[in-house]
Amino acid sequence: MHQQGHAMVEAPQSFIVREECEKAASQNGFRRVLGEKAGWAAFGSTTAEGEIHLGAAGGQGPWFLALDHAGVIAEIDLPAADMPGPGRVRLAFDSLGTLYRILRRVYELTISLPDAPLREFQIRVAVLPRTTEVERLVVQRIGQDIFRAGLMDYWQGRCPLTGISDPALLRASHIIPWADCESDAERLDVHNGFLLSALWDAAFDRALVTFNDEGRPEFAPNLSEHARGELRWHYPISLTDEHRRRLAHHRARVIVGRV
Repeated sequence: MHQQGHAMVEAPQSFIVREECEKAASQNGFRRVLGEKAGWAAFGSTTAEGEIHLGAAGGQGPWFLALDHAGVIAEIDLPAADMPGPGRVRLAFDSLGTLYRILRRVYELTISLPDAPLREFQIRVAVLPRTTEVERLVVQRIGQDIFRAGLMDYWQGRCPLTGISDPALLRASHIIPWADCESDAERLDVHNGFLLSALWDAAFDRALVTFNDEGRPEFAPNLSEHARGELRWHYPISLTDEHRRRLAHHRARVIVGRV
């Protein structure tokens, strides 16, 4: 990653820079070309909130990305480049390959962070009745499907503990259970869940395992040694403060043995 503070965006963009910026944006979910100002090209998406801006100091880079989505900026947690430009923060990269990787993550976060799943849910269920139990279950299933899709994007399609990426073996695991959430916003917030492999999901859902603030498993006293041995894991879960806040409630379930 490039952190030099004196590189400036080329203005106006050359043909090469413009083509590379459009290709990078398009291949990573931002297909709407929104124009150019002072050398920064703006892009949007029909599925992602907000805009991104791309630019470069020349045909060989360095390459620049400006972001305006506060939630995405907090999640990617990269050092800002000391340079003027649009958005809340500007980032600089020495290579197009690094820019592509960050853009993919930006898109995944933009479509999965709390406001996006909630908006989709509200649109899809706006006219659906909720009078009978069957009708409420239909609405709940729609919400759970949206929540799972959000977790698939947020966790990049793999269990953070085991690395398993087979969709059929992955489950959307709520930290605070669906029925205990106080609002649809809480139910659909990706910070209220993990994408876990099926065995880990079963243990987590039944409060037989939880996670400490470093993302490492903590097992319930009544979980057998054999079961603990079968719950293999390779990496701690990377947690935000929002995850940690909710895990405090989940740890209480493990301590009292409430399932």
